[in-house]
Parts: sequence; structure tokens; C-alpha cells
Amino acid sequence: MSIILAKNGYFMTPKELMISRYEAFVAKDWHYLAQTAINQSEEELKMMPELEWLKLDVLDAYENVVEFKAYYKENGTIGVLHEKSFFLEVDGEWKYKNGELFSTKVQRNEPCPCGSGKKFKKCCA
Repeated sequence: MSIILAKNGYFMTPKELMISRYEAFVAKDWHYLAQTAINQSEEELKMMPELEWLKLDVLDAYENVVEFKAYYKENGTIGVLHEKSFFLEVDGEWKYKNGELFSTKVQRNEPCPCGSGKKFKKCCA
């Protein structure tokens, strides 16, 4: 897993932390995810559904907020997690605080998250 750190050993921005947390979800690194969050335990994270993460799109990042879409496959169906994440700086280190989820689905005319280059409606829909 690639982890982007500042020279002082801390994450430079909430966006970089969010990207590293996505990579940790892909790798199922529950320990790392718990360490980089305010209120998430390893036990809680281990109970999450089994997903195959496909792709991450960062939509917006400002101050302590990062909005993203993370595409996944579950039981052969492609879905999307659309979240606005909030981060808090604790002793000079950014931590994931919580997120606001949006009801979203993969749009038929957007590129398929599987990476085929085809539109979703002509590929995995």
C-alpha cells in the first residue's frame, strides 16, 4: 500500500489521507483504518461487507472535507459509495471523523468502473 506522508511523518492533507484510507480498504488493512479515524475500531471495520473495490474518483476537496465516489463489486453487481468525508486535525495529524452518504448508483452512460473502456450500460450493467 502506498502511503503519502509529509516530511514530519503526518499526512499533508485530508485528501491524501482519504486516498490512503481507500487503499487500506482495498488491502483490508483494518488496523491502519482504525489508526487514522476518530471513532472506528478494528472490530467494527472487520464486520464490513466483503467488497471488491474497483476505482476511486475524488470529486472535491477543500479545507477538512473530501467528496468522493468509490466503485465496488458485491455479489457480481457493481455499486458506488458516494460520500462527503469530514476530517479533524488532532495534534497536527489528520483523522477521519465521519461522512455524509449520498444515495447514488452507477449511471448508465458513464465509463464502466471495471476499466473496460465501455459505457456501463454496454458492459457490467
